This record gives sequence, C-alpha cells and structure tokens, in this order.
Amino acid sequence: MGHSHSHSHAHAHGATKNIAFAFFLNIGFTIFEIIGGFYVNSVAILSDALHDLGDSLSLGVSWYLQKKSEKGANEKFTFGYKRFSLLGALINSLVLILGSVFVVYQAIQRIMEPEPTDAKGMLLFAIVGVAVNGFAALRLRKGESMNEKVLSWHLMEDVLGWVAILVTSIVIMIWDIHILDPILSLCIAVFILWNVIKRLRETMYVFLQGAPKEVDLGELKTSIQQIEHVVSVHHTHLWMLNEENKVFTIHVTVDQLSGIPEIIRIKNKIKELLKGKQVSHATIDIEFEDETCYMENREH
Repeated sequence: MGHSHSHSHAHAHGATKNIAFAFFLNIGFTIFEIIGGFYVNSVAILSDALHDLGDSLSLGVSWYLQKKSEKGANEKFTFGYKRFSLLGALINSLVLILGSVFVVYQAIQRIMEPEPTDAKGMLLFAIVGVAVNGFAALRLRKGESMNEKVLSWHLMEDVLGWVAILVTSIVIMIWDIHILDPILSLCIAVFILWNVIKRLRETMYVFLQGAPKEVDLGELKTSIQQIEHVVSVHHTHLWMLNEENKVFTIHVTVDQLSGIPEIIRIKNKIKELLKGKQVSHATIDIEFEDETCYMENREH
C-alpha cells in the first residue's frame, strides 16, 4: 500500500507540473497572438487569441484544483482532496464547449462575409502556433489524470486550429480563396466539440460516483459469496473517487464461526479479491445470521 500511495502522489505531482507548464506557455502565447492578430489583420488569429485567453483562465483554475487534489485527508474532506482534479476537468470541459460554440459562430459569420488577411504573416504565426501548442498538448496527453486529458483537448483544438490557419494561408497565397479559413475552422470546432462532450460524459460519470466499468461488481459479489462461511452479501457499493482511486464497502453475513481468526481469514480473502482493482478505501462489515443489520431499511 505504501508503494501505491507514493506512486499516486508522484503521479499527482507530475500532473500539477504539466498543468502549470501548459498554463504559463498558453498565457504567453495568448499575448503573442493578440499582438500578431492586429499586426497581420487576421480575425481568425484574434478569435483564436480570445479562445486561448479562455483556455489560459481554465488552465489556471485547473492548476489550482490539481494542486489542491494532492492534499491528504482531514476532518473536512475525510477521503482527501482527490476529487478536486475532477472539478477542474468539469470546468475545463464547460469552458471548451463554450469556446467551441463561439468558434462555430465566428466561422459562420466569416463564411457569410469573408475578410482578406495577410497570408504570409498568417503562415509564420501558424508555424509557431503548431509548434508551441503541439509541444504542450503532447506533454499533457501523456498524463493519466482526467484533468490532463481534458486540457490536452484544449491544446489539441489550438493545434488543429493553427494547422487550418497554416493550410489556409498557403491556399490564400496561391488561389486567394478566403472562405476556406472559416470552413476549416467550423469542421475543427465540431470535431473538438464531439470529443469534449464525450470526455464530459466520462468526467460526470466519475463525478456522480458511478461504478468503474472495468470492474464486474456482480462477479465480485459472487466470488465473495463463495468464500467458506459466507452466507450472503448486501449493501455492496463500489464507486470512483477519481479516475485512479476507488472506494468499496460491503456487508457480509456469515454463519457461526469458531472465533476472531475466522473473521480475519474472511476479510483477508475479500482483500485478495480486491487486489489489482485500485481500491484505495475498503470497508468490510461482518455480520452474523441472527444479527439485524442496522441498515436493513436503507437503500441497497
């Protein structure tokens, strides 16, 4: 358990460093975009700068919440602060959805009224944009936390946006087709919107304490019931604190045992069954056949 705890702590610390790196990179690049957008007279770049500013704010919130999630348990949050990183993922998903809707609106406006821009200036900014955002997205994509995964979509949206600007700038220089920029922007925004909504559903499932899909709870209960002296199980609950840590509780009814060693043996057998399932908190309540469960009138 000590090794698992230190691995989890190292992972959380790594996630915080990755998000901090992405935040400083993004805020610096946003300032660069605003200056560049005015310089080359590109509405697309200025729109992206506004979107990046929103990204920077959400990255800042995520950084704070991810750092908060590293704190241990206390009397206020008895399971610790791990779920704070989920809150960051939730906020980021909502910001990204709003940002994508804004990009769709801007793209439709520009399809209706295309505007000429400095194609050579756009090309130079696009190359820098792809390099900077691509590097940050790859760094976050390697992370395991839900927060990092959602943030990587923020940055992937920016990478794809800059690829669209890069391609468009080349096309404009050759054929002068200004309407291509908003059409590509629209396609990218819809693609990102689809993915972030999918990610939001996953985040909400964990946030609402859904059971982990990779664990067959029915099979687990059956295995526990097959342990010698176990008569039945009830009030079995398994949910996720975050994408890494799970909580498990169960009431086990047993027949007459010879003594304490038998109870310890049953508990150890159950703990064996939980191995490899990333259960960080397990509560096993042993009850006897002639004992009335204090939770019998509560929801199973």
